Amino acid sequence: MNTVVAFIIIFGALVFFHELGHFVFAKRAGILCREFAIGFGPKIFSQKKGETTYTIRLLPLGGFVRMAGEDPEMVDIKAGHRIALLFDKDEHVSKIIINQKEKYPNARVVNVEEADLEQELFIKGYAEDDINENMVVFPIKRNAVIVENGIESQIAPIDRQFASKTLGQRTLAIVAGPLMNFVLAFVIFVIIALIQGIPSNEPKLGNLIENGVAHNAGLKQGDTIVSIDGESVSSWKEVVKIIQKSPGEDLQFALLRNGKELNMDITPKATKTEEGKTIGLIGVYSPTEKSPLKAVKYGAVETYVWTKEIIGAVGKLVTGQFSIDALSGPVGIYKSTDTVAQSGIYYLMKWAGILSINLGIMNLLPFPALDGGRLMFFAIEAVRGKPIDRHKEGIVHFVGFALLMLLMIVVTWNDIQRFFLK
Repeated sequence: MNTVVAFIIIFGALVFFHELGHFVFAKRAGILCREFAIGFGPKIFSQKKGETTYTIRLLPLGGFVRMAGEDPEMVDIKAGHRIALLFDKDEHVSKIIINQKEKYPNARVVNVEEADLEQELFIKGYAEDDINENMVVFPIKRNAVIVENGIESQIAPIDRQFASKTLGQRTLAIVAGPLMNFVLAFVIFVIIALIQGIPSNEPKLGNLIENGVAHNAGLKQGDTIVSIDGESVSSWKEVVKIIQKSPGEDLQFALLRNGKELNMDITPKATKTEEGKTIGLIGVYSPTEKSPLKAVKYGAVETYVWTKEIIGAVGKLVTGQFSIDALSGPVGIYKSTDTVAQSGIYYLMKWAGILSINLGIMNLLPFPALDGGRLMFFAIEAVRGKPIDRHKEGIVHFVGFALLMLLMIVVTWNDIQRFFLK
């Protein structure tokens, strides 16, 4: 159960902050955001606040922010339609009822001659309660809603739609999602450094493993090692090097404890590595130090190192040095989370940071349906001076999404075979 909770929290946080990046910068650009969703498929939770409906959906495969103008607007009101209208105190249309008009006895029923819900914002037609049958122009509020089958959807004037914004605003709204994943990873690494401390290269002992060689020999956390077998040491790396190359050998440690010199005999325990090599260990962690400034630096360095590592792995996958079997889907990530969770909360936090970077990088790949694919179309638009036909771009993204879903199915099946059908 702990693994399930950890997986849900990590997955939810990564997707939430990714979509939050899109959401915040879309709102700053004045784009109407209809839905903020975690997951895909059927809704299991829905709450509307302001202009946006916040949802949690069944399938944990990502999330999305549905912006006005990205898809065709919901209802196209044309001449001949019979609709009902509700008005505000200024006699502007506040609700446009498409069907089930009987539920709104106070609404005026209108036979439409002309309507513009995007630019001039009006409905022109004949009100059925007007005995003179005069054609009337009804002005529409900018935030009026359309009601169809009892569901309300806010209209989107052209200046609230995604496509109406400048290339820079659209680019920022899209790139902000992946960038937020890098920011999240940086924050996680900084928090780890602030709580746990930053690895130090001083020749001091960090935490000792209970009943380990060092603990049983009387060494204590904070002891400063001056020399080993008469060989002076000035860094933790030197200490580790000497211990690892001396499995089963008696070593004399000269150290300082509270200003006093001590000498102790230590015999490193012979331990085999995964590669089959025998090394010496005494059961001591590296020393750490706590510093806000160094924690920030540590967060930046860790983010850079893991970004470089993951980009290298993606490059090997593209060039065929890795096979598709090396990829992991939700099942593989769940199993890895289970393994990491058993090592402690700090390892789990670091794993979350690495996954966040991975999500950011994968979304920046120039593949249709991903953020990188949309940025690729923006780059083409910048070069040619005008956008690509939206219908054609939509087809490309649809095909790309279908291929991604197919890849997800293949990867998930590989994970199931690897972990459950051995």
